[in-house]
Amino acid sequence: MSPRVERQNHDPSCHTDTNLCMPEDIRKRANRRLAIARGHVESIQRMLEDPNVYCMDVLRQIKAVQGALQGVAGVVLKGHLEAHVATASERGDAAELVEELLEALKLTQ
Repeated sequence: MSPRVERQNHDPSCHTDTNLCMPEDIRKRANRRLAIARGHVESIQRMLEDPNVYCMDVLRQIKAVQGALQGVAGVVLKGHLEAHVATASERGDAAELVEELLEALKLTQ
């Protein structure tokens, strides 16, 4: 038996006929992850102020920033899939969202 995946309840109240917005819970989760990335960037900046900084340590922190940003992208992409792509046929804009999904996948790789 596969594990049950709970679907997030996204508030579509900000959706209009011409605009789809990012759900609030996704914005908050993405923002928390960005705060982590900011901390890594600030750490790199402090490291670079030290004349004795070791290059490998800086590279490790840069990799941590990249991982944190990839995490943000994953949160946003998942929210987009749940809030917009999964409901595209109900709204009648499935064809447009297929193209948008392909673009989103390129942006998150």
